Amino acid sequence: MSSETFDPWRSDLPLIVYLDIKSPYAFIAREPTLRMAAEVGIGIDWRPLTLNIESYLGSAKLDKSGRVESSERTPEQWARVKYAYRDARRYAGEQGLKLRGTEKIWDTSLVHMGFWWARLQGDALLQRFLDLVYPRFWVREFDAEDVNVVTAALRDAGADTDGFEDYVLGEGREFHEVSQQAIFDAGIFGVPGYLIEGEYFFGREHLPMIRWMLEGREGPPPDVANPGRGPGGAWS
Repeated sequence: MSSETFDPWRSDLPLIVYLDIKSPYAFIAREPTLRMAAEVGIGIDWRPLTLNIESYLGSAKLDKSGRVESSERTPEQWARVKYAYRDARRYAGEQGLKLRGTEKIWDTSLVHMGFWWARLQGDALLQRFLDLVYPRFWVREFDAEDVNVVTAALRDAGADTDGFEDYVLGEGREFHEVSQQAIFDAGIFGVPGYLIEGEYFFGREHLPMIRWMLEGREGPPPDVANPGRGPGGAWS
């Protein structure tokens, strides 16, 4: 896929799923989404979406002890952030996942270029890359802005990394910028984001509806609730 052929809405697979490594809700949505796809018997077109969190939740940075070092958030924004982490942590625990709040708002463009690089070498390799990156990131053991760290994760996943550093300085960076602008221009604003049959669903609470659509819309449509899974969401 190139910047000339990228279309946020089109895929050869029945379901497109957008993720951002820095979104806790995308983190906890991945396993239920993989499980649903396996049960239905479909492939997924996984794509990265690099959120601009500062634009709607302000910015903040914590020190190593977890104290706020600097902040440009309002009290309302802080309340939303704190609730979202508590909420995501509840459902991470159900999956046996560890989720620590991040120390800053990360620029995930580099790791998302790694996402595309892995994807070009097959979905199995992409899943191994995400299996490595996601848990490390959410226990603060993965620097998503360090090209050496991202390259090492690709290598650990079994990827051929020859040329990756040149890719992120040239073609990869160009494709990231063009594709991200196209995604936002298309009205796709949050993760986990699901595109199916020309419709956009925001949040993993829509997985029952998505499954119903994939299985041919037999019987009445399910309620938006996702029993035992918890709410979805977009921000990080």
